Amino acid sequence: MSRRTEEAVFVEAPARLHFGVLGALGRWFGGIGAAAPAPTLLVSATDAEGLDVQGDDAARASAFAAVVLEHYGIARGVRVRVHRALPSHVGLGSGTQLALAVARAVTELHGVAADASELARVVGRARRSAIGTWTFAGGGLVVEGGRRVGQDDAAPLLARLPFPPGWRCVVAVPHATSGVSGAAEAQAFAQLPSPPQGEVERVAYLVLMALLPALVEGDVASFGSALSEIQERTGRWWAPAQGGTFAGPSEALVRCMREWGAPGVGQSSWGPAVYGILEGEEAGARLAEHLRSTLGPTGVVYEGPFRSDGARVWRAQVELGR
Repeated sequence: MSRRTEEAVFVEAPARLHFGVLGALGRWFGGIGAAAPAPTLLVSATDAEGLDVQGDDAARASAFAAVVLEHYGIARGVRVRVHRALPSHVGLGSGTQLALAVARAVTELHGVAADASELARVVGRARRSAIGTWTFAGGGLVVEGGRRVGQDDAAPLLARLPFPPGWRCVVAVPHATSGVSGAAEAQAFAQLPSPPQGEVERVAYLVLMALLPALVEGDVASFGSALSEIQERTGRWWAPAQGGTFAGPSEALVRCMREWGAPGVGQSSWGPAVYGILEGEEAGARLAEHLRSTLGPTGVVYEGPFRSDGARVWRAQVELGR
């Protein structure tokens, strides 16, 4: 007896790394970041009469799918499966990537054309940072220009530059208290004082005249020096909300990665995820092994080249009922 199958749309989205913000001089939350080499989330969508969502983080995925169906007036329903979710509230952009992956799967399944910026607006993401939106859309280092007050669209993408293929990124996620998120994040931003104008200008200068040129020239030492300074400066801006320049165990891990030879180190968003950037496959593997030995069972480490693309979308036949 032959098995019945149906076509499903699959979307795999990378975790995002947030390297720092550009401050506030008339626009809010401009920033820099990249898609992490790992982990990734995976969702699928198939045709259905109603809304059926199962798997990891199903409640949030169901809310995102319902919003998309209503916004685009899609009469038929959808069956969504979250096969693999990202760790929540650790600085890897789990909420935005899940929202965009579900939205892309649903719209792709039903033939709706929409780019990442539009999907982010529909599902209520990119209200502060748009780094997750632009890493979902594509690979490389991304720079976004912040939002004007009252602006609904995602902050504009200012630059997207590829990383040299020989560079490696090591991401360590300690099992620690979750970083600031949701309502607590909104409250933190409301209460934190604006950074001094001189600090904001220094960070912008570092991005434009040190970080980006070093990336184009493949100079990992200069890139790392600029990035580490950006992280130190912006970390001090958020110190009152996270307890220091880096959050909790992130401080020690950042220091270790610097001592073990990573030119560029920092904390992604509110942490506790941290990253190190260096050149060479062997160097990346050594740093990852050092971190695994340090963390043991109290954390997880990912390592690899930076992604040259964003989310992957494909169609495949799946057995009914699976």
